[in-house]
Amino acid sequence: MPAAHPDSAARKAFAALHRPGDPFLLPNAWDVASALALHRAGFPAVGTTSLGIAAAAGLHDGHGLTLEHTRLALARIAVAVPEVLLTGDLENGYRDDPQQVAELLDDLPVVGVNLEDSAGGSLTDAVAHAAKITAVSARHPEVFLNARVDTFWTGRPDLAETFARISRYADAGAEGIFVPGDLPLVTIAEITRFSPLPVNVLASSRWTRADAAEAGVARISTGSLPYRAALTAAVRTAEALRDGTDLPVSDPLGYAATEALLPPHG
Repeated sequence: MPAAHPDSAARKAFAALHRPGDPFLLPNAWDVASALALHRAGFPAVGTTSLGIAAAAGLHDGHGLTLEHTRLALARIAVAVPEVLLTGDLENGYRDDPQQVAELLDDLPVVGVNLEDSAGGSLTDAVAHAAKITAVSARHPEVFLNARVDTFWTGRPDLAETFARISRYADAGAEGIFVPGDLPLVTIAEITRFSPLPVNVLASSRWTRADAAEAGVARISTGSLPYRAALTAAVRTAEALRDGTDLPVSDPLGYAATEALLPPHG
């Protein structure tokens, strides 16, 4: 296999960030500039957002359409920000065959990946997803595998099913569990008490990082929120300039400062 992944020290550093009761915030980027800006703001680890990458390419998220776009984004980020602990959102692995999913990681320069058990807005078979996790963890033990449980995300807020999937994916070789959705703290606490693995949740305005820490969370992902916020700010900036109202961001990054984010040219 090509030696594309960061060294074991980087992988260990990423795994060590996952401390139940002391969660780190994982911001999600969609291109080189966003990854650079986030890392230079003090975030040691950055993930990618499948929605951000898909939407930027004019594609729908969650339908297995963005493999090449994701590969290119990860490769470019890894070159531009080699010191960042980079983890990739791979939707449900883009393939049905577990071995093919595992082989996709051969040339990805990441310390971690996120694999979700849904496609097209519906849950996929847990046994089939566990087989992907086993194949990936066997072929790439150097990659931190975060198994996403999409029960709540797909409108099936069933804790019994959530727990069953957590157990199955933990047994299959996952190292982290991600249960996205706008979950109340009481539900999050139930999940962290049950899970044998560190739990990742999606950032929410319903609670703070301190609240999540008390609930036993190990990792908080921004998901696509920064990308969606950037789109919102872009539209409101154009509207403000058209309408003569106050800009939504009073101190946007300057042109020279944006250029300075990027690696030296040539």
